[in-house]
Order: sequence, then C-alpha cells, then structure tokens
Amino acid sequence: MSTTYVDEDDAPQASEQLAEDMNEETRMKYSKDRKVGEGTYAIVYLGHIRSTGLPVAIKKIKISAEKLGLSMDAIRETKFLQELRHENVIRLIDVFSSKSQNLNLVLEFLPCDLEMVIKDTKINFNTANIKSWMAMSLRGLWWCHKNFVLHRGRTQDIKPNNLLISASGQLKLADFGLARSFSEPYRVMTSNVITRWYRPPELLFGAKFYSSAVDIFSIGLVLAELLIRTPYLPGDTDVHQLKLIAEALGTPTEQNWPGVTSLPEYVIPNKDNVQPETTKFGFSRTFLTSTPAEIELLMGMLRLDPRRRLSARGALESEWFKEYPPPTKPEDLPKKGGGKGLVKMGADLKRRAGGDENSDSTDFEGGQRGKKIARKLDFGGN
Repeated sequence: MSTTYVDEDDAPQASEQLAEDMNEETRMKYSKDRKVGEGTYAIVYLGHIRSTGLPVAIKKIKISAEKLGLSMDAIRETKFLQELRHENVIRLIDVFSSKSQNLNLVLEFLPCDLEMVIKDTKINFNTANIKSWMAMSLRGLWWCHKNFVLHRGRTQDIKPNNLLISASGQLKLADFGLARSFSEPYRVMTSNVITRWYRPPELLFGAKFYSSAVDIFSIGLVLAELLIRTPYLPGDTDVHQLKLIAEALGTPTEQNWPGVTSLPEYVIPNKDNVQPETTKFGFSRTFLTSTPAEIELLMGMLRLDPRRRLSARGALESEWFKEYPPPTKPEDLPKKGGGKGLVKMGADLKRRAGGDENSDSTDFEGGQRGKKIARKLDFGGN
C-alpha cells in the first residue's frame, strides 16, 4: 500500500485547489436560466437544479461594486441564512463564487409576497387566511428570536413585501442583510432601522439598546394592515409617524412607559393633545369586525412600552388562534404568482442586502410600497 505525502510547503496550494474543486462542483449543480432583476449590488437569476429541474433564485452579489470587497450586509445575510433553518425562513440552498469572484447565493424560489396579495383587489381573503399568514410569520420570527437574531433592517424588515410566499403557500421571512444578533446585551445598536411605517416608537426616539420587541411591533402593524387592507400608520416624516402613533395608540409618556423621557430623541408628538394609551374599546372602533381575542392580540403587539409587548411565542399562544375558524392550510391560501411574481421577486432580491426598493437609495420611507377549537400550534424549527 503506497502513501502519498504532501510537502508542508505545498499544503496551502493543495488546500486552495481542493476548495476550488469543491466550489466548482457546487457551481455546476445549478443553471442560470435568465436574469429577472439587476441592481448596482446584485443580479438575480431564475435558475434550476440540474439534477431535478426544480427552480431556484440565484443572487449574484457583485464584489467589484464594493471598494473593500464584500459588504458586511452581504456577509451578515449569508451567515444568518446558513444558521436559521426553519420552514418559515427563506432557505439558503448553497453558496459558491463565480470565476469573477462574485458571491452567488442559491435561494429557494418564492414567487409571491404578502403585499401583492393585500393590494390585489381581485383577491378575497378572510379571517382564517389572516390567521394562517400571521401564524407562519410569528413562527419564523419566534425561530429568529430563539436563535438571538433580530430581523430588523433599514427597509427590508417585517412588512408585507418582505413576507414571501412559496408556490405551496408557505410564508417565509426573507432578506437578513441588516438582521443582527442580540446576544450581546450591552452593545450599542443603531436606531435608524426598520421602514418608517413599521418602525416602533423606541427607535423613533433614538433608542440605542432594544430587544426583539421591535420586530413584534412591526408584525402587529402587518396584522393591522391585513385587517384593513391598507397601511395602518403611513407617516410622511419621523415626526408625522410619531404623531400617527400617538393618535392611534396613545401619547408615549412616563405614565404608560416608565423611562421613555430619557431616550435620546424623546419629544411629545402632540403637546396640545396628549392621549392616554388606547384601550380595547378604542381599537374596536377601528377594527370593527375583530373579535375581543383578536383585539387583545393586536394590543399586545402594539404596546407603547416595549417591555409590555408580547413575545413571538406569547402571540402564537393567543386565544385568537384557537377561535373558530381555524387557520387555513397553506396550500389552500390565496396567492398571486405567474409573471408578476417572478418580476417582483427579482426586484426584491436585486437590492444590496438591507437596501431599499430603489437599490441605491438610503431613503427610509415606508412606501414604495365564536366557537373554539382546541389546537396545538407547531412552532417548527430543526
């Protein structure tokens, strides 16, 4: 039996060759069929797995567009997608580099998003459908929080057009470019994140330390939007956003949010009309068809004081999910796909990780925009 020895001086070259061979093997698994979106930082292709013919989305991140190589957003997006494996989080299938050294992310193909469904007046949906979308959103969010990941981002965060839907009806969280770990509790965090229309008041007040409660506030506003089929708090500016929050939810004060006045950018948005925190009765006047359990869930997610908001798990355990009708099975949910879905996914993914719909802009505007059944919710996760 012969043994081949590799000289120590040759070991680095051998290692590099092995890595190159493995990368080439991965690259050859996939075919790029056609371009469906292109921006300054990324090109998105519709592709397929050669061995099965199944469709995939391939996001090519352009190294040359970055002066110092890969952006931290791209690295962060790749890292979190590799770590977060859940049926309600978009799946990163593979990663490979091309001959020009651009990074390619192979993602599952998701032809629809929740915003497309909400805005299509030809699509009718009901309470059972809303329960299903909310349950899937919260399960994905619960898994992120369980793994100490905040999904918050500048414009790609918890909002309807970032809740993607598969051909089988599964809703999935996507784009983790500005997600971050909150396992380091004393590390200063930026407050200039989350699309304005879905941004919680603590971030509008410049909080430098915050928790998973920011994601919960955003998902609460998604539930409100599903109920009224229009954005609930569409502010034009940060000051206007705070005014809308005060009018809808109450004026943030020391009485309903101890410590709020110590936040760096705290201002009373409606000095001449200070409102107490909105009660169940106040919510029911806006959401006329909602049951008491649904109102309670909505209130729990939209509390002014982030310490009083529900957790993702607490929201999933709401009595609303146990009420009749039960959540619709994913495969039976209404969805919108076809050509428009393909174009929309290409537009969504072409942005720099964490970037907005215009790919290069740093504008953070919100818009481009009864009978009970005993049920046990399966949170999923591996």
